[in-house]
Amino acid sequence: MYEQGVIRPPSEANSLLVRVTRNCPWNQCIFCPAYKGTKFSKRTVEEIKADIDQMAGEYGGYTFIRSVFLQDADSLLLSTHDLLDILHYIKQKFPDIKRVTSYARAKTLKRKSVAELKELKEAGLTRIHVGMESGSEKVLKMIKKGITQEDIVVGGQRVVEAGISLSEYIMPGIGGKTLSEEHARETARLLNAVRPDFIRVRTFAMHPASPMQKMAQEGTFVPMTDEEIVAEIRLLVSCFDEIHSYFSCADFSLNLLMQVDGYLDEKKSWMLEELDKYLALTKTEKQVYSLLRRSSYMAYPLDVVKDEMLVKQALTEIEKLEKGGEKGFDKYIQLLMSYQLPQPQTEQWS
Repeated sequence: MYEQGVIRPPSEANSLLVRVTRNCPWNQCIFCPAYKGTKFSKRTVEEIKADIDQMAGEYGGYTFIRSVFLQDADSLLLSTHDLLDILHYIKQKFPDIKRVTSYARAKTLKRKSVAELKELKEAGLTRIHVGMESGSEKVLKMIKKGITQEDIVVGGQRVVEAGISLSEYIMPGIGGKTLSEEHARETARLLNAVRPDFIRVRTFAMHPASPMQKMAQEGTFVPMTDEEIVAEIRLLVSCFDEIHSYFSCADFSLNLLMQVDGYLDEKKSWMLEELDKYLALTKTEKQVYSLLRRSSYMAYPLDVVKDEMLVKQALTEIEKLEKGGEKGFDKYIQLLMSYQLPQPQTEQWS
């Protein structure tokens, strides 16, 4: 049976998953549970081809399979020679494939030359997904991301120059209250320099086993409320140039305002207006909206807070939560958000 990893981007939901590496080569980020307690390893080209052969036997006759995602966390860590061999083999076995994508770390991309990336594009690699998280050096160090601003900009610019679609992932709230403004401004500054095809928003939620939980208890990290995170996103969007990058909130349910979505050179003003509409709500209306959104995967419009029946039901629950102790409502919202995170493959975080 062929291998498959534990996660892939939401946009690759219909893609064939080809496991090229196992787990994450860095695996020290203190916010990410996906690969904790596991070891990283590269798979051999022969192993990967054997998996592709099995997939071809199972899915080869289905013309609806048009995309492939290379797993796990950093497939570009393989040599360009091996990646080219794998890409050519995928095309040989699945001639109807139109898109091949992969995760990659910024530091890994920085090590690839533009010429190498162009070769990979010619062989069929069409998109690279990168977990940037933040453009702030302070935040990157705090979360132990293992990359620098230079890695982000140089690696990203090389992908763009090579003509490969670049999808950068950012994480509002990951800097906490203390670093919120710097996090927003520096993230926008670096993305203005890179000009990726996609800027995908992944609102921070804290896993209960994360070291950040201990930091929060000690007061060295102060989690942000939904209102504060929306204000941070508003600052972030205001700092963007009108670049032709798609700012995407709609593909991730932890984003409170999933409707804030579109090309920055076309819809930046509208997105700011939508963010301002939420920020203009009363405290109670914001709580009602947060509770409704965090209790389901539905992308409610803002005017849902005008529904008297829903508001009445929500207020009853909010009152109970606020009687449950200091910041009872905020803590409950954070708990609901944590339920949507991937779980560690083992019981140990380190």
